[in-house]
Amino acid sequence: MAKRLSSDNVNQFHEDGYVIVKNFFSAAEINKLYSIATTDNVVKDNATNVTDSTGKNSKLTLWFTPGEDVYSMMLRSERMVDAASKLLDSESPVCHFHTKLMQKEPKVGGAWEWHQDYGYWYKNQFLFPDQLVSIMIALTHANKENGCLQVIKGSHKMGRINHGFAGEQVGADMVMVDNALSTMEHVFVELEPGDALFFHSNTLHRSEANLSDSPRWSIISCYNSLSNKAFNDNSTSWKESVSIVSDEAMMSVDVAGAVSGADFLRKENDPALQETGWEKEVKTL
Repeated sequence: MAKRLSSDNVNQFHEDGYVIVKNFFSAAEINKLYSIATTDNVVKDNATNVTDSTGKNSKLTLWFTPGEDVYSMMLRSERMVDAASKLLDSESPVCHFHTKLMQKEPKVGGAWEWHQDYGYWYKNQFLFPDQLVSIMIALTHANKENGCLQVIKGSHKMGRINHGFAGEQVGADMVMVDNALSTMEHVFVELEPGDALFFHSNTLHRSEANLSDSPRWSIISCYNSLSNKAFNDNSTSWKESVSIVSDEAMMSVDVAGAVSGADFLRKENDPALQETGWEKEVKTL
């Protein structure tokens, strides 16, 4: 039986702006997902390089509409959609906004500035940040050495913070970040493969560069309530509820890696996307 969020998990999420659930996916499921991801040429060909202020690069592959591949079976699974439904402040059905495969390789994987996801999703004109949630699944170990995610506990209660350029990236106003750090707990989110981190769209988070000998890979699915319309966004998956599959589908699906026809983020080829703030998201994830 796959895991479900408990009432304590939900309460902690609302209090702290995040919650960690251990072993949300099994070792067998993660082994399959990671082995496919690391050999997936479609994912590789559609990856975007993101450079930090020191010149180190991370890669991410982002797509909007779920399909029938192994990644989609994960994000469409009962356990993921049920978790999102419990955390979103809405009785509306759950929609998939986008999923991104984060690839922070040893020695070269770059850092990310402090930011809120809603700091740039605001530019897509989603009205209600409480109706957006991200679920990060660790595909490898995530620790201080390889640049794990860091969060400021309770920072979602601050509301949206102004964001602007910090070098080549877009980050949160550091005066407000420093105020938050002086008031709230700074947490390093260390995860084992299969652990899940659920975090609010206004939770401040960042990560250091990966200076270790080990990769840090994760997959992050972002969900929205059907009632939470985006008034300035050209993607379409958030306009319909997720077509849910069983928790077992990921292990039995025949379509392994991503398909070349998927609607990947290609900011350099799509001026319409550049107008919505997606070019800023690619620099701040």
